[in-house]
Amino acid sequence: MAAITNAFGDPTRRAIYMFLRDHVDGSTAAEVAREVGVHPNVARHHLDKLAAGGYVEVSVARSAGAGAGRPSKKYVAVADRVEGELPIRSDDLVLSLLGKTLALLPHDRAQAIAEEVGQEYGRAMATALTGDDLAIGQRSLRSAMQAVADALTAHGFASHAEKRNDQLRIINNHCPFGDVALEHPVVCAVDRGMVKGMLKALYGDADVSTSASLPQGDTFCATVV
Repeated sequence: MAAITNAFGDPTRRAIYMFLRDHVDGSTAAEVAREVGVHPNVARHHLDKLAAGGYVEVSVARSAGAGAGRPSKKYVAVADRVEGELPIRSDDLVLSLLGKTLALLPHDRAQAIAEEVGQEYGRAMATALTGDDLAIGQRSLRSAMQAVADALTAHGFASHAEKRNDQLRIINNHCPFGDVALEHPVVCAVDRGMVKGMLKALYGDADVSTSASLPQGDTFCATVV
């Protein structure tokens, strides 16, 4: 049950699996991304989770007549691995309860708690990337931000780092918090805290703020450093 929940707990992941079930010849990550409306990096993240659980098989093939070009991966659903209804994502309940709990607090206090939780998790993510012996400040800010973006992408944020108008920022093209963030925007402080926590471990103290977010009506979330 734990393995099934890990593989199918995300609604996007369930949609991807059902799409692959209907395409018996398999699909590429780009095709899956277009179908479910996510960034290709997010699609690969979900496909890798399904493959790790044995629910999807991966094949590598070159196009006919191709030379030394990069081979394409195709993902094929293993149809007989799942029977019955897929379980409801337990993380959705946890996030919903978190959002409702924070909503009961004064706004400033809720923001501070959500960011603190994110910072603690961000520091743990940085340790996982570099080990406990990391010396703070050994990376440049640009290098640290790229590492942060890569780590967030691995967690489903589809992130990249960029410089615009003399500002460094991290863009998240996908929000794994989903509808919970739309209903309780205070949850957005969690990913801001994650950025701050990772940067503190990889680079040092940095002024981090949110300049755009989906709950505010923007098309992406942006954290300015």
